[in-house]
Amino acid sequence: MANVKFGEEVIGSFLHKNKIATLAELKLILGSSATMTVFRKLRALGYLSSFSHRGQYYTLADIPQFDELGLWSFRAVWFSQEGNLLITAERFVEEAHAGLTVNELRSLLHVEVKEPLLHLYRQKRIDREKIGDVYVYLSREAGVRRVQTAHRREPQAIWELGESPVGAGMSQELKAAMILFFSLLDEQQRRLYAGLEAQKLGYGGDSRIAEFLGLDVHTVARGRRELFSERVLRQGVREKGGGRTRTEKKHQK
Repeated sequence: MANVKFGEEVIGSFLHKNKIATLAELKLILGSSATMTVFRKLRALGYLSSFSHRGQYYTLADIPQFDELGLWSFRAVWFSQEGNLLITAERFVEEAHAGLTVNELRSLLHVEVKEPLLHLYRQKRIDREKIGDVYVYLSREAGVRRVQTAHRREPQAIWELGESPVGAGMSQELKAAMILFFSLLDEQQRRLYAGLEAQKLGYGGDSRIAEFLGLDVHTVARGRRELFSERVLRQGVREKGGGRTRTEKKHQK
């Protein structure tokens, strides 16, 4: 028992002085070649492994000073509050304002993330959608995913609309609200809303609204025709004369 306690103190002292160490270095200071012996002592102290450098570096849980993203680095070795790269990547995608591309997540985590993202996607722990020319990784939760997609389209939508009759005089917040509102509608409602906004723009409105909302121009035209020809399926609203046949109240004779 005394040897175990001494071993833990040696590891603790070494890591508090050097911040991080590899398994080989820890074996050397313990004078042991047994991997399980090192990990038994690390578990007793509480440790984290790096998500960079293939998890080859270790530190104690009380050493890192994590930043606002939950990350800490020392000598270009990166650690996360979650520990491993998969869980860290999953959290970043879930919390991302507009989802994340491979390049965006790589710049945040400072490591290659293509394979981890594909692994998470195949395990159905995150979702993805091709927006423009790139895949954007998104939350699996439908409501969060709709908002992320809406925000992802927002910068392009605002740029495309520019100084058109719809965009002129609008704040960025209002333009973003239009995109967000659109993302919460069902398929028919999106088509009709797009048709209404296209009608406001007049000539060329179908194509501009199609670019703004990320729709096919034919879908916008169809929505406009349906709306102004009153060929709209009113879900949940009965037509005149619909419903059960009225029954007369019976009176006792």
